[in-house]
Amino acid sequence: QLGVKTPLVIAHSFGCRVAVKAASLYPNLFKKLLLTGAAGVIMNRGFSYRIKVKAYRVCRAIFPAFAERTFGSKEYRSLSPVMKESYKKIVNEDLRSCAKNVRCSVMIVQGETDTTTPLCEAQAYLESFPNAKLKIVAGGHFSFAEYPTAFNLIAEEFFYG
Repeated sequence: QLGVKTPLVIAHSFGCRVAVKAASLYPNLFKKLLLTGAAGVIMNRGFSYRIKVKAYRVCRAIFPAFAERTFGSKEYRSLSPVMKESYKKIVNEDLRSCAKNVRCSVMIVQGETDTTTPLCEAQAYLESFPNAKLKIVAGGHFSFAEYPTAFNLIAEEFFYG
């Protein structure tokens, strides 16, 4: 209705999953894509992660109500049982193979102190896109809100420079 044919898109965290998936399925959908706090890369989860998963499964078998109240993120615990199943499938999908199919220009803006989606994940994403750049900025997972001027300058240069 607005006549927008190929939008410029800014996506954050979980929204990056949606944007990357859409851009990989529909190559001409976006003109440019800016990802910040970009989720979608599954790195080697290590021993402590595997222990937490096993502890959850044992606890769930013996004390299911306690396990549901205690394990997982606050966001995960707030979901209905059906939504939990969808959420698990989504957050456990590594989108690097989808990123390889993205044809538009991509800018990844990474907060230097982001622990939710750390720099190593942004670098892995960067290597997967055919046409992407990475800018590291001050701040954490919400660097765009913590340092809006710096973020907006990067976005303006990327979209219109």
